[in-house]
Amino acid sequence: MPTFTSHAVGTPCWVDLMSPDVDAAKAYYGAVFGWTAEDQSDGDGNYTYTMFHQDGKAVAGMGAQPPAMAGMPPVWNSYVAVDDPAAVVAKAEAAGGQVMMPPMQVMEAGEMAIIADPTGAAISLWKAGEHFGAEVTNEPDTWSWNELMTRDIDAALAFYAEVFGWTYDQMDMGPAGTYNVIAGGENNGLGGLMPMPPGMPDMVPNHWAVYFTVSDLEATLAKATGNGGMVTNGPMEIPGIGHSAAVHDPSGGSFMLMQPAAQA
Repeated sequence: MPTFTSHAVGTPCWVDLMSPDVDAAKAYYGAVFGWTAEDQSDGDGNYTYTMFHQDGKAVAGMGAQPPAMAGMPPVWNSYVAVDDPAAVVAKAEAAGGQVMMPPMQVMEAGEMAIIADPTGAAISLWKAGEHFGAEVTNEPDTWSWNELMTRDIDAALAFYAEVFGWTYDQMDMGPAGTYNVIAGGENNGLGGLMPMPPGMPDMVPNHWAVYFTVSDLEATLAKATGNGGMVTNGPMEIPGIGHSAAVHDPSGGSFMLMQPAAQA
């Protein structure tokens, strides 16, 4: 299993969940993906964060949903590695974005901030300290992809190009329009940006979706639903890519599953 020891600046590096019920979420994601959970605490023994591991390697994280988010569904957050959060925040504001959370130190782990693009989709920034991000990605039962779904694709493409220096490779997806792959990395791209699919309810905001790779989509969906989750879309085939499905965990947190197509 290939592992990371760092993530390059400008590349996605981590995902985590903000959950209203961390104990239930630990049990759920452990049952679905086989993850083990390690709780972290401050000097007084108060819970601060959960690290999810696969075979002893960090693959994702989870924090308790803050009181200000009471009643809102859990959110899987996408993080991009940066070397100067304050400078990136300034770029984001100049490019028409908003600061959702200014840079803050997270103990010895690193420094983070949260910004929103001009379409309202939020994405987090991470400057590595003791924690650099995921140690394993793109393996079965680990995070593998980040995808923006937005109703103003042109504004989003320009924003992320300015803020992170991203360039894009375009794919014709037929009726679904053009898919914009963030160029780079060793996995045929760093992520993707796409127009919100036709027919998506207005209540669904512009957002970054988080994908997890699985080796057997049908079996994983059985575990996802058998442990209290719900399939909200799919399974569906993406020609040449694989099969995917959207799932809500028992608290309503949305995530995507992808079983890659067999490679020749």
